[in-house]
Amino acid sequence: MKSSDLVPFLRRAATVARAEFAALGALAIVTLGIMTFVEIADDMTEADGQAFDQMVLQWMQPIAGQPRGPWWLQEAAGDITSLGGIAVLGLFAIVAIGMLLILRKRLSALLLVVGLAGGVALSEGLKAIFERERPPAVYQAVATLNASFPSGHALLSTVFYLSVAVMMTRAFPKKRLKAYVLGVGMVFALMVGLTRVYLGAHWASDVMAGWCVGAAWAMALWLVSYAVERRQTRHHAHLVDDTSGRDETSVAES
Repeated sequence: MKSSDLVPFLRRAATVARAEFAALGALAIVTLGIMTFVEIADDMTEADGQAFDQMVLQWMQPIAGQPRGPWWLQEAAGDITSLGGIAVLGLFAIVAIGMLLILRKRLSALLLVVGLAGGVALSEGLKAIFERERPPAVYQAVATLNASFPSGHALLSTVFYLSVAVMMTRAFPKKRLKAYVLGVGMVFALMVGLTRVYLGAHWASDVMAGWCVGAAWAMALWLVSYAVERRQTRHHAHLVDDTSGRDETSVAES
């Protein structure tokens, strides 16, 4: 190898190493998410797990039906918790998918659809399996449906906001911007989950389980995207995201 080729080679090697490291990190999140979910599902049937859930709920609502804090905090929690609802996420998804298609990010658009549809299937399927009862109605400050475990709001908000955040990080070259976007996505998912417990709609373990399944599913989809892009780029397939307009549309790159 000529000395003039060494620098480009090292740059390509560094790029590949970063990509492989990201893939290993995503795989670790998938594995950890599944293992933690299994542990939570096992603990929720035991006395210690039930005592923990009861303790957290009673701390959030010292008086049943009256969440801790001023009146405006409950109002704000009600607004935030709706960010994890099917209607709101569905609306956001339509907007996001439309933009991805306009930008010719067909693979990202497809995976976002699969992510949300799969998240709904996982949520409803797991609820049907565990059939856990929600906290007593006297604690519930918002209307609820179906079973309690895992939290569908926590699961779906994690899938959507984390997936969109990961897509957006690819538009920004600076690490600080990448970290900021990922942080915002995680904060949104965390806030939605916390409000579910605060408003008495779920036990704490329901929400933690939702976060685990949501994160694992989102990272599994990212791994699929990573593998498909690598394979299809070699074959110049049409499904892979188009990057020809990167300079003009970098703020919405997926």
